[in-house]
Amino acid sequence: MIETILIVDDERGIRESLRGVLEDEGFAVEKAENGEVALRLLETTTVHCVLLDIWMPNGTLDGIATLERIRERRPELPVVMISGHGTIDTAVRALRLGASDFIEKPLHIEKTLAAVRRAIESYRAALAALPTLVDGAFRIIGDSVPMRALRQQIALAAPTDGRVLIYGESGTGKELVANALHENSKRAEGPFVALNCAAVPEDLIESELFGHVKGAFTGATGARRGKFEQADGGTLFLDEVGDMSLRMQAKLLRALEAQTIEPVGGDAPVRIDVRVIAATNKRLDEEIERAMFRADLFYRLNVVPFQIPPLREHLEDLPALVVHFARDFCEKYERVLPAFTEAAMDKMTRHEWPGNVRELRNTIERIVIMVQRDPIDADDLPFAAADAPLWSSFRFDSFKEGSEAYEREFIRRKLAEHNGNVAQAAEAMDMDRSHLYRRIKALGVSLRG
Repeated sequence: MIETILIVDDERGIRESLRGVLEDEGFAVEKAENGEVALRLLETTTVHCVLLDIWMPNGTLDGIATLERIRERRPELPVVMISGHGTIDTAVRALRLGASDFIEKPLHIEKTLAAVRRAIESYRAALAALPTLVDGAFRIIGDSVPMRALRQQIALAAPTDGRVLIYGESGTGKELVANALHENSKRAEGPFVALNCAAVPEDLIESELFGHVKGAFTGATGARRGKFEQADGGTLFLDEVGDMSLRMQAKLLRALEAQTIEPVGGDAPVRIDVRVIAATNKRLDEEIERAMFRADLFYRLNVVPFQIPPLREHLEDLPALVVHFARDFCEKYERVLPAFTEAAMDKMTRHEWPGNVRELRNTIERIVIMVQRDPIDADDLPFAAADAPLWSSFRFDSFKEGSEAYEREFIRRKLAEHNGNVAQAAEAMDMDRSHLYRRIKALGVSLRG
């Protein structure tokens, strides 16, 4: 995994020189000219270390105030303070607030790189020391880098009451992650209540969320507790929150701010104690630009952002998932656990899996029910063979040629997935946009993918 460094400095020259040095060392880089921009970036971007200037007169937050905000929101994130106006008192205060190091301008390249490497090593060690999530119904299957990172994120966020916004395509397992967060939280003994916002008609969703009193509307023959009240003391999972209407977004925002709800037709507020976890398969930043999602609600929900990768981006986990689902369904339907031939596994690896893990789960269930022979072969799978792997038709004379071919194809596919939008592709690749532009130019990749 490529670590991302966030540079926060009001001097453009400092930001650019640090960016060049860090990218040459293999890091990805994000930049911010003041504390406010940095905090907004941290709400939507995965960052592994922050280089933070203390003296930033162009913003409303100086470095110390920004450090305090980062410690509140991302206590595990290492922050290296940099300043040309440093004093011993300032350094001591920064270190007491949780800064991992303190370096002075003019910056010495080797000392700066050493500080960044130390900070990242301590971050890795802290993550490695986290307890392993418990086995059970909500276990995260897979040992790929994305799945290990996801388990670490869950272990960090679960014990807190911080609101989580889970991003991911349909079928990637967003509700599974929400359940895992609940089961590993201090609220595990409380209820876990889920609501799919896209599946409830607009005229019923207010009652679903907040409940109603008897006679509130035609057909309300009795009082009914809404999802918020049902989840009191536990967790409320709002799936596909991006499909909620603007009217209901305003009501949800008020409930989150006041920690009270008012049932439909009622005249007395009800106090609630609920942790809200939301999920979406949409890009909410784009929905905000289209005036389809409230920015203030986004910032309320997006305290801890999670990104779940599609199955095609961690296919090395596919064999473990196949065995896991096959074992579960064989137990459910009282069948003997079959083996899968190499040809069957190869065919599944080549499949695009547009429905992600949900599609794989349904495929294995169908095989367990309908296929009576053992082992399961490629012809038993309910989809056509995909194209041959990329490398089967490639012949390379050097490692450099092969590496560039892989990088070119990887970038081409990511651009195609995001309709040629370089900014979106760079975000999906955890890569700085300017660096991606340089690689596109160097490799001769078409912006149309």
